Amino acid sequence: MIEMGFEGRRIDMEINTLSKRYHVRKLDKNDVDMIYDMSCKNHIFYQYHPPFVTKESILDDMTALPPGKSEEDKLYVGYFKKELLMGIMDLILDYPKKEIAFIGLFMMNTLYQNCGVGSEIIGEVIIYLQSLGYKEIRLGVDKGNPQSYAFWTKNNFAAISEAEYILMGLKI
Repeated sequence: MIEMGFEGRRIDMEINTLSKRYHVRKLDKNDVDMIYDMSCKNHIFYQYHPPFVTKESILDDMTALPPGKSEEDKLYVGYFKKELLMGIMDLILDYPKKEIAFIGLFMMNTLYQNCGVGSEIIGEVIIYLQSLGYKEIRLGVDKGNPQSYAFWTKNNFAAISEAEYILMGLKI
């Protein structure tokens, strides 16, 4: 269970309630091999987001935080169907400000891409964050990545700005 403050209220977020259909749990260093095996098959992602994944980069991602945030604000979770890792999500709460959640990474296992599972997971995350009082979800999409851009626009995210990447958001 993760506890966090939000507008003076205390919210108890149980990670396993992020999905009604799949098992969700926090990922840690013991999961690196499994994350690596799933991630290294996502060639399109790394074509637009170099360098290619390494076990060291996964360990770095697990603890990376934007300025002013602490590990209590970060959810680095895996979605499982039985023992199979279907997807990973790096979610930063109250970033860049209160009432906004930031998805730093969302990657689906290639076995489950293009069949609606990723959209189903994002739909559940949106509903859950909305129930906690969040008003917006943001994320970055690498410029030129047609797969990522199409996925997020299909899920009603829209471009907010463009710099080295496309910042997208969804008001919820």
